[in-house]
Amino acid sequence: MDIETLAERARIIRLVRSFFDGRGYLELDTPLLSRDLIPESCLEVFRADRVLPGGGTEPLWLIPSPEVWMKRVIARHRASVFQVCKCFRNGESAGLLHSPEFSMLEYYTVSAGYMDSLAVTEDLVAFLSERTDGSWEETTDGAPAASFRPPFERLTVAEAFARFAGFDLFAAARTPGAMEAEARRLGLDPAPGTATVVLYDLIFIHAVEPRLRRLGPVALLDYPAFVPCLARPSADGLTVERWELYFRGIELANCFSEETDPARVRAFFESEAAEKEARALVPHAVDADYWKLFDGSEPFPRCSGVAVGLDRLIMALMGKRSIGGVLPFAL
Repeated sequence: MDIETLAERARIIRLVRSFFDGRGYLELDTPLLSRDLIPESCLEVFRADRVLPGGGTEPLWLIPSPEVWMKRVIARHRASVFQVCKCFRNGESAGLLHSPEFSMLEYYTVSAGYMDSLAVTEDLVAFLSERTDGSWEETTDGAPAASFRPPFERLTVAEAFARFAGFDLFAAARTPGAMEAEARRLGLDPAPGTATVVLYDLIFIHAVEPRLRRLGPVALLDYPAFVPCLARPSADGLTVERWELYFRGIELANCFSEETDPARVRAFFESEAAEKEARALVPHAVDADYWKLFDGSEPFPRCSGVAVGLDRLIMALMGKRSIGGVLPFAL
């Protein structure tokens, strides 16, 4: 990487810190190693054993997200917080948009929901775009040039499925065999009896996500409740309060109104931990008492969290086509 790119990367990270400092968020610096992790069946992790001085080893894991630590701080101090740190995810291909080690920007806003976080994120991107190029001048696949500057287009997941996959997501999800039939209509070939959530992912990846490349920044809102995550359920009973930010078909950020009900948090942990134990390539320990953060003498505060792939954000701001163009040393 040339010195100009290194300097611009460093400047953007300083601007990120300046933005959150100016809004009164507390910057955290939490460990990269943990004795246990939040179980997420969609992720694989790295194990890093500690060699003990007296002999033997202690199993530790590199964090895939600082969430496991940040929520402990929120539970105790009820403060809006942010962090820029390294994260590690195993079992994914290294390439244009993925690296086993990457930089994450994660921030939690107390007394806020997912739409409040969307406003904060638009303000952040506007703040950064005003101080950088903020657009991709070159195009590929015939896609038009698109500015990265807000406002973001807003599109519900159901609207995206209707627009790009050509069917009513929730009607299909509640009709036996309908999602599988829609997948086949779209040229996909799922195994008979494939679970609804797997069919959803298959159709999203192959029919919806690629068509987002022709759009500018778009926030996909209101994910289906049948996709497991720790987001607060919406009033409609069909969706959860979650959005993901895409730019030119690249996922940049993921946001929830955080689930704070201790019974739901416990149920999620137990379900995902069982899935991890059954299927994970790199199993990890889970804190069976983590849900108690949400069941103390003071309830866990209402809050919303956003996780941003910082390398991808920098890539977009600098007009690069891959994260390799903004990583000082790409694997």
